[in-house]
Amino acid sequence: MGTILRGGTIVTDADCYAADIRIGGEQIAAIGSNLDQTGDDVVAAEGCYIFPGGIDAHTHFDLPVGNIATADDFASGSRAAILGGTTTVIDYATQFKGETLRQGLDNWHRRAAGKSYCDYGFHMAISDWNDKIAREMSWLSDEAGVTSVKLYMAYKNAMQLDDSALFQVLEHCREYGILTCVHCENGDIIENLIRQLRQAGKLAPCFHPLSRPPQVEQEAVNRLTVMAEMTGAPVLVVHLSCRESLETVAAAKARGTRVFAETCPQYLVLDDSVYQDAGFDCAKYVISPPIRAKANQEHLWKGLRTGILDIVATDHCSFNLQGQKELGRDDFSKIPNGAPGVEHRLGLLYTYGVKARKLSLTQFVDKLATQPAKLFGLYPQKGTIAPGSDADLVVWDERRQVTISASSHAHNVDYSPYEGMTQQGQAVHVFLRGRQVVKDGKICTGNPQGQYLFRKPFPQKGV
Repeated sequence: MGTILRGGTIVTDADCYAADIRIGGEQIAAIGSNLDQTGDDVVAAEGCYIFPGGIDAHTHFDLPVGNIATADDFASGSRAAILGGTTTVIDYATQFKGETLRQGLDNWHRRAAGKSYCDYGFHMAISDWNDKIAREMSWLSDEAGVTSVKLYMAYKNAMQLDDSALFQVLEHCREYGILTCVHCENGDIIENLIRQLRQAGKLAPCFHPLSRPPQVEQEAVNRLTVMAEMTGAPVLVVHLSCRESLETVAAAKARGTRVFAETCPQYLVLDDSVYQDAGFDCAKYVISPPIRAKANQEHLWKGLRTGILDIVATDHCSFNLQGQKELGRDDFSKIPNGAPGVEHRLGLLYTYGVKARKLSLTQFVDKLATQPAKLFGLYPQKGTIAPGSDADLVVWDERRQVTISASSHAHNVDYSPYEGMTQQGQAVHVFLRGRQVVKDGKICTGNPQGQYLFRKPFPQKGV
């Protein structure tokens, strides 16, 4: 007994065509017509697109920051993801100072086990680098199934690594088939700018973007690409936000450097007018890098079309305005950085990308599913619609219209950065490894069904 998705238009990174899909067990069994077998269930998809399940490769669920933790844990965060059409997340497990990589990973497995509504993998964020940690890198890739790490060039005295450590990590990542994801902002310059703003009495959240101008991002991106070129290691610039950084990545790619880049919906659809409020309300938008001037949006959309930007993720890192971001009411530099978004990635990119003719349907699928699967060792198990691939499928009805609001979203957070924005289309049915988990826009499974994903190593150069 299987399931037939009948009458929809299938969209992959390369094709858009009308066909039925037969699901058998956890996989796609066949694509075509007249696929029915006795006892099959039929799901009507007439007038709808069928996308491969989205892959959000940048989330922070249940992340401790000082004495608090992000508002969304793996249960609420993954529930929001699956409702929005994302069937896989890759979350940033974190090795805090003094921990081994194994201890950091074990902590995240405990956070996620039995709670995730979607499949999940982990990157490993490294905050402490020494010879002992270096010896764990082969274990991380070969035995733990974690084939990407994250390094921070910002957050001095917390997560920031110096250039010597960055260079050494890149060399080890090249050796063990690990993709290095990097938060590119010059943390030393940021600390100086924050000090100057404090001395001038400029402590409100509206001053946050002045402490992190585009130049501190561009400088760090340039430094990373130079180190990537020297070591031969593959790198991914996460949450790229501005024209200057985009041009730096483009130049590095033109030189043959193995550099990839991610941007986020907040940089594509919001602009720095969100900081015009001199009160505390704009603490909602205290994220790093900050929301940029509107002129950057055109460059980022073009970067997606031309392939300079490889993927779109959310950097979902939710903190409540009340009780959490309020910790920085008297000093913007103490506001926990981050915002929610995992539920609305497909809707925002479809509405303001595809419907606005800034992306084609195939580019939409490529950036939200196929390229993340390829970069992070999940393709073709995930990220495409083909016989033998996991039956992670999204039936998308573009006739439905949704108004985004904190009053109705599934995120466990008291605001939405996209409050009042209209989303054209909705994930009406979602399947995870063949099991229907969303029906008519609502969760229809009693217990979380997500599984941990062991990921393949990043290919060596020339392979």
